[in-house]
Amino acid sequence: MFDHEMRDAAERVLFTCRKHGFKVATAESCTGGLIAATLTAIAGSSDVVDRGFVTYSNEAKREMIGVPWDAIVSHGAVSEPVARAMATGALAHSGAHLSVSVTGVAGPGGGSAEKPVGLVHFGAARTGFEPVTERHIFPGDRDGIRRLTVITALAMLAKLAER
Repeated sequence: MFDHEMRDAAERVLFTCRKHGFKVATAESCTGGLIAATLTAIAGSSDVVDRGFVTYSNEAKREMIGVPWDAIVSHGAVSEPVARAMATGALAHSGAHLSVSVTGVAGPGGGSAEKPVGLVHFGAARTGFEPVTERHIFPGDRDGIRRLTVITALAMLAKLAER
């Protein structure tokens, strides 16, 4: 179901988290749960994956993981402040040590000059550390953008686990 690059990235996260005894939570908008699905496609992942939040709507971002409404209104759902709040909210609303969040414009519509199709904001948080964020603009169609988003998010998790 998932290609080898996605599975390899997920296996790295699982291996690294097991090594350190970490649990993971995801907060996903534009990927709709694909990060959690990629992790849980690997047998035995339940010792690492705590939970996944699919927060596709602004209301879900607020209600499920506590993203401040003023961040959404001031910056838009696809923004660095919202990605950061999603990552920290996923930690606060789970039993995880690490979290990753994604919010973006996967297309084919919905883009603008300021926020083009392919723009994705990432957040990653670890208990006891300041959250980190990244911004990428990926090429391709909806499937390709979501695939690259999953791979990038998993790489961020693996890196944060080794920090």
